[in-house]
Amino acid sequence: MNKEKIIEKLTELFQAEPTKKFAVGELVQKLGMEGAGQFKFVVQALTQMEHDKKVDLDDEGNFSLAQSADSENLMGIFHANDRGYGFVTVDPEEPDFFINPTATLSALNGDEVKIEKIGDGDPTINKRPEGKIVEILNHSLSQVVGEFQSAEDENLPAGIIGTVHLKDKKLSNFKFLLEDKGLHPVAGEVILADISAYPSAALPGILKGVAVKILGNVNDPGMDILQIVYEHEIPHEFPEDVMDEAEAIPDHVTDEEKAGREDLTDQNLVTIDSIESKDLDDAVNVWKMDNGNFHLGVHIADVSHYVTPGTALNREAFERGTSVYLTDRVIPMLPPKLSNGICSLNPHVERCTMTCEMEIDPDGHVVDHRIFPSIIKSTERMTYIAINKIVESHDQKTMDRYADLVPMFQDMAELHKILLKMRKRRGAIEFDDTEAKIIVDEQGHPTDIQLRERGTSERMVESFMLAANETVAAHFHKLKVPFVYRIHESPKPEKIDTFFEMLGGLGVEVTGKKTEIKPKMLQNILKKVADKPEEAMVSTMLLRSMQQAKYSPEPLGHFGIAAADYTHFTSPIRRYPDLMVHRLIHFYLENGIGDEAQEKYADQLDEITTHSSDAERRGISAERDTDAMKKAEFMSDHVGEEFDAVVSSVTKFGMFIALPNTVEGLIHISQIQDDYYEYLEKQMALVGRRTKQTYRIGQPVRVKLINVNVEQKEVDFTLADPGHAPKTDLLDGVELPDRRPKRHNDQQRRNGNFHNKGKYKHQGGNRHSNNGSRPNKASGQHSHQSHQNFKGNKQHRKNR
Repeated sequence: MNKEKIIEKLTELFQAEPTKKFAVGELVQKLGMEGAGQFKFVVQALTQMEHDKKVDLDDEGNFSLAQSADSENLMGIFHANDRGYGFVTVDPEEPDFFINPTATLSALNGDEVKIEKIGDGDPTINKRPEGKIVEILNHSLSQVVGEFQSAEDENLPAGIIGTVHLKDKKLSNFKFLLEDKGLHPVAGEVILADISAYPSAALPGILKGVAVKILGNVNDPGMDILQIVYEHEIPHEFPEDVMDEAEAIPDHVTDEEKAGREDLTDQNLVTIDSIESKDLDDAVNVWKMDNGNFHLGVHIADVSHYVTPGTALNREAFERGTSVYLTDRVIPMLPPKLSNGICSLNPHVERCTMTCEMEIDPDGHVVDHRIFPSIIKSTERMTYIAINKIVESHDQKTMDRYADLVPMFQDMAELHKILLKMRKRRGAIEFDDTEAKIIVDEQGHPTDIQLRERGTSERMVESFMLAANETVAAHFHKLKVPFVYRIHESPKPEKIDTFFEMLGGLGVEVTGKKTEIKPKMLQNILKKVADKPEEAMVSTMLLRSMQQAKYSPEPLGHFGIAAADYTHFTSPIRRYPDLMVHRLIHFYLENGIGDEAQEKYADQLDEITTHSSDAERRGISAERDTDAMKKAEFMSDHVGEEFDAVVSSVTKFGMFIALPNTVEGLIHISQIQDDYYEYLEKQMALVGRRTKQTYRIGQPVRVKLINVNVEQKEVDFTLADPGHAPKTDLLDGVELPDRRPKRHNDQQRRNGNFHNKGKYKHQGGNRHSNNGSRPNKASGQHSHQSHQNFKGNKQHRKNR
C-alpha cells in the first residue's frame, strides 16, 4: 500500500471518529499493517498528515483529526430526517447547513453539534451550504419510550433481553437494544428506558439502554397519548412536595389576603368560557360611561399570590411552562387544587385577582387605565354558547334567564366591534381557520371530529384580552423597567422576497416598499385576493412568511396584530409568562421602579422567557402529534370512502389535501396517473405537460381514502375523479427538461418505477423526497409557520 493510499485510509478512520485520539499502534492494527516493515510506512503517512495539518499530535503521542479554525465557531442544533440526512441550524438568521447521511456522525435529532463547512450554498437556486458533523457536543435525547419486544425471535448479543419499538420517524434508522441491567418488561409492555450507549462508528445505528419504568400495556386505553407525553418529555406527574404545598393553601380568600386589594365584589362581572372549562382565569365587565366612552374591566386570577419564588410550586410551574391539551386530557401547569379551585374564578365566591381597568373611546383607543390587585366575586359563569344566543340570535329564553346582565352583554358586543375595527384600521392581520374537537370513546378511540364555530362571544373575549395585554405591556414599557413581553418580529427579508415573487406570478399588485414591510401592507394584499380563486394560496404563503411568536425581555412589539407593545397577562393558570407578569406587577407596586428594584429580576428574564418559549413549542408539538394521530385513527375506519376536499399544499412529490373535518392527507404524485406533472415552485402548482391540468392551493377535489398509517400519522388519498382539474397556461414559456425515460415504458412510468433518474426523482417513487421527511402539518414540518404565530395555543385563542 503506497503512502497516498495509507493517508486515504487513515483519513477515513479519523473522520469516522473525529474526536477520538488514536495511538499509533491502534492505527496500525486497524489498517492491518502489523507486518514487518509496514509500521514505518504508517508513521511516515502520519508525519505527512501532521505536516499538512490534517491531524494533531498531543504530548502523549496520540493522533486526532485536526479541527479547522473556521469550524470551531460553527456549532448548532442537528435536525434529523428519517432518510438519514439532516440539517444543522447555526444561526437562525442564516440558511441551515445540509448534512448528508455519511456526514452525520450518527447524531440524533436535536443534538448540539460542531460542524465543519465543506460547501457553499447558492440562494439563487435554493441550495443550502453543506457541512459535516465533526463532534457531538450534547445529546438531546436521554430517554426513549416504546413497546418492548422480546429477543426470542432475534439473534441478539449477550446481555440484551430484547428491543424497544420506537415510533419517532426521526429514529427510524436506529435500533434500540434493551440491556439486562434494569427492569425486565414482558412483550407488549410500553416502557421508559434510559439511554446507556449512543450510535458510534463501531455500532452505527444502534442505541442501547436500560428499562427504568413500565408504563402499561400497549393496548391500554390512553397509552398512545401517554407515549407522546413521554416522547416530548412533558412533566405530567406532580412531585409530592408540590402537592403538599398546594394542599396547604386555603380553599377560600382569608381576611388577611384582602389587605391592600381593591374590593370589586359589588360589581357585575362574568367569566365567559367553553362549557367544559374548569380553570376560569379571566372575568370581564363593561359599561358605557357618561362621556360616551366605554369602561372595560379585565380581572385575572392572581396566581402569583399563591405561587411564589423559591417554592416547589413555582419550580414545577416554571418547568412545565404551560398547560398542555391532548384530545381527552389536560396536563395542567398547576395542581387541580389551584387551577380548578382557589385560582379559578368560580361564580359567587371571592377570589384574589389582578385587574386592568381601561377607558376606551369610540375609536377603540385606550385613553386611561389602571392596573391593581383586587378582590372580585364573579356574578355568573357564562358560556360562549349562551352569550352567542343573546348577542347573535337574541334567544328570548336565554335572555330572560340572564335578564339583569343582558344590557352589559350588548355593550360588550358593541365595544368588541369598536376594538375589532381599530385593529383592522391599524393593520392587524387576521387569518380565518377552522378548529376541530376530536371526540373519543371510553377506550380512547376517536368516534367523531366536530368543528368549533367561533362566534361573536369567542371573538369578543379575544378582543378584551388583547386590549388588556397591550395596555399592560405599554404601561411597563413606558416605565422602562425589566418586564416580560410577547413579541412577534417582522418577517425576514428572504421570506418576503419569495412571497412577493409568488404574488407577481399571480398578477397581484403590491403597493409599498418590500424593504419597509408593515402589517397594513400585508393586510391590504389579503383584501385584494378576498373571495378570489388565489385567496387560499396567498393566505397560506403569507402565513409561511411570518416568524414565530415568542417571549422576550425586549419590547419589540407584535407584528401580526400590529401592536407596538404586547404581553401575556391574561392566563396565569396555564402559562408561566403570565404568572411572571403578575409577579412583576406586584413587585413594582410594592417596591417602586428605582435602580435597586429593577436589578431584582433583570438578570432572570432571559432564562425565563427562553425557557417559556421552549416549553410552549414543546406543548404545541405534543398537541399536534396527538391530533394527527387521533385523526389518522379516526380515518382508519373509513378506508375506501370518498370525500370532498381542498388542496392545502402542493409539493414536488404530490399534494396535500384537507377535508372539511380538518383531516389532512397526501395524494402522492405516483397516484396522479393521467399525465406527466411538472412542479412550479413560484406558482405552487402541479401542471400536466400534455393536458395542462393544474392543481393549486385552495382548489376543490374529490378524493378517495386508500391507506392510513396511524403510528406514523399518515393518511393517503388518491383522486376519485382524475381528469377534471382546471387547465392553465402556466407551462407556457417554461423551459422543460427532457422527461423521456430510457428503457422504460409508459406503464412503468405511471407506476413510479423509474423515478430515480434525473431531477424528476423528487416527484415520484418516494414520499420522502424534497430534502425532507413527509411534510406533516400536524408535526409542524409542512407549514413552516402555523397560527401559533399570532394566536398561541388553539385552546388559548382568547389570550392570543
